[in-house]
Amino acid sequence: MSSWIRWHGPAMARLWGFCWLVVGFWRAALACPTSCKCSASRIWCSDPSPGIVAFPRLEPNSVDPENITEIFIANQKRLEIINEDDVEAYVGLRNLTIVDSGLKFVAHKAFLKNSNLQHINFTRNKLTSLSRKHFRHLDLSELILVGNPFTCSCDIMWIKTLQEAKSSPDTQDLYCLNESSKNIPLANLQIPNCGLPSANLAAPNLTVEEGKSITLSCSVAGDPVPNMYWDVGNLVSKHMNETSHTQGSLRITNISSDDSGKQISCVAENLVGEDQDSVNLTVHFAPTITFLESPTSDHHWCIPFTVKGNPKPALQWFYNGAILNESKYICTKIHVTNHTEYHGCLQLDNPTHMNNGDYTLIAKNEYGKDEKQISAHFMGWPGIDDGANPNYPDVIYEDYGTAANDIGDTTNRSNEIPSTDVTDKTGREHLSVYAVVVIASVVGFCLLVMLFLLKLARHSKFGMKGFVLFHKIPLDG
Repeated sequence: MSSWIRWHGPAMARLWGFCWLVVGFWRAALACPTSCKCSASRIWCSDPSPGIVAFPRLEPNSVDPENITEIFIANQKRLEIINEDDVEAYVGLRNLTIVDSGLKFVAHKAFLKNSNLQHINFTRNKLTSLSRKHFRHLDLSELILVGNPFTCSCDIMWIKTLQEAKSSPDTQDLYCLNESSKNIPLANLQIPNCGLPSANLAAPNLTVEEGKSITLSCSVAGDPVPNMYWDVGNLVSKHMNETSHTQGSLRITNISSDDSGKQISCVAENLVGEDQDSVNLTVHFAPTITFLESPTSDHHWCIPFTVKGNPKPALQWFYNGAILNESKYICTKIHVTNHTEYHGCLQLDNPTHMNNGDYTLIAKNEYGKDEKQISAHFMGWPGIDDGANPNYPDVIYEDYGTAANDIGDTTNRSNEIPSTDVTDKTGREHLSVYAVVVIASVVGFCLLVMLFLLKLARHSKFGMKGFVLFHKIPLDG
């Protein structure tokens, strides 16, 4: 029995766990390419024998390729190409290093799905040319290309431009081979008819009313002749463009207020680099109150709201139908502004039952207005159970700090008069008290009468008994 427990208890569980761990590492090792080692987040291939002939790919039964953040490859002379689909599975890849290898060609869309790439090191490979299209969508902080036999041509002038644009003094010592197979420092390279393009966007007044339409025009120039395209980001409004060689137009119709503040760019791009000209779209529209909610308590009481509008709308509060005169105790606060959206609250310091009621917000600008109302309940009337209203909790403060009249003075004096509902309720409660008093008085009086009658009856009984005894005494003796 003890033997069975020894091999089927916790010790056996630990043994099975260890076995599964070993099997897991074994399966991962089987899925890792020859001459490479793999972990949950890293692949490194540095063994030159037998080496790899293609970019390392993990088998389906291995670790999740999305979790790989670093790939290190060195001393792989037979690795020559990175194809378009070689790297796409490694969407979490941040660092890619291929050094002292035979890399000659990188497909234009090889890194299309690797938006997290930050560091690329292609030192001492066999690259003779490299297009900027590989990296145009990446936010690289480091691209190392030292030790490659680049051919002097317009195709690599973008590397020179990139080096010149870097603010860091640590520039790479790059060379290219001219037609005489002579090494030319890339910093001194001059190629005729090979320069950065230019873009010029012509636009009318870009302040437009919601629902209107607008047309933008753009012209580009450069040698080599650049391609032109429009970058409209996440523009909501319907739009279409027409391009013809170095000219183009963009038509935006039924402009939405959601597009106010968005940037529109005309981009010119060639082998050397790109240039763009941008404008910001301003849309005017009537205000909309998109959010208004019941009061919440923090350091102060706050009736939160969100208003959209452009130009910035003027805000006015009403309390029970009358204009609310703001003061240091009740005032409007804007906490966050996001383009044409304003988030804030009507702030109240220590409100009492005198401030219960309907609050209406009106937002207005030259294009229109909007209004919304909310019912606010801060506390019940003193001495009155407020449980009849289930919509608001009865909030009681021990110390208000501010007299009720101080806050009440911010509105019309009529607002301080209790509502008729509260008055009726108070009257009904007083009548109930009177009825109880009357009933108690009648009951007490009846009790006194009954006690008196009982006492009287007791005295009468004693008198009759005495008369009978006296009557039995003989008269003659």
